[in-house]
Amino acid sequence: MPVIALQGIRGGVGTTSVTAGLAWALRRLGERVLVIDFSPDNQLCLHFNAPLSLTAGWARAELDASPWHQEALRYEEGLDLLPFGHLSVAEHPRWLAQHRQEPGRWMQYLTQLRDSGDYDWLLLDLPAADSACAERWRAAADAVFCVLTADANSHIRLHRQQMPPGSRLLLNQFSADSRLQQDLQQYWRQHLDALLPLSIHRDEAMAEALAAKQPVGEYSAISLAADELNVLAGWCLAHVSGARP
Repeated sequence: MPVIALQGIRGGVGTTSVTAGLAWALRRLGERVLVIDFSPDNQLCLHFNAPLSLTAGWARAELDASPWHQEALRYEEGLDLLPFGHLSVAEHPRWLAQHRQEPGRWMQYLTQLRDSGDYDWLLLDLPAADSACAERWRAAADAVFCVLTADANSHIRLHRQQMPPGSRLLLNQFSADSRLQQDLQQYWRQHLDALLPLSIHRDEAMAEALAAKQPVGEYSAISLAADELNVLAGWCLAHVSGARP
């Protein structure tokens, strides 16, 4: 069972929307998918019709000494979501302290999920801010997609930030109308071997999908972004270690 971790090179590049859209695209290919939110922002569930008032999640359960796996939500048959849950400002340091004391905790959790046989894919939505926790979550993945946009901010970070070993770069929100974005895309294709051979274009359907609380492929199956995420899902099936032939 392959595990893919998705992490933005910074906040605001659309990582959570891409994660939700990729999960939907894999499910449309007949794969059984579990999506796990590792971000304290707890926004992934909003792409799957969860109410704003939802506070339950795996991190919430850990602090409450409840079984974490019981917090999974079923969006449809074969597509499940494990939210992060809501933590107050005061509770977040306590949760971090727990994970520092048990650094291998999530490796054990992921092993349990792999051994269950319930899923074909695990998608991990990681926060953009790097941390020891994020490093361990990435280490548990078979593939890491670093999401970025074709702007000067991302270009600078590519030179100043150390990319996780073996990670692939996924260009999101690409606009062919922008000369700067065209130039950056061409430059990256020539100089960055880690750049995935596909991009996800800027598409109003992606923003509308979140407003409708749906993955973009469900909201608008004929949209450009949905089509490109379908291509990405096919690429994952063909190239990510552990995927079924």
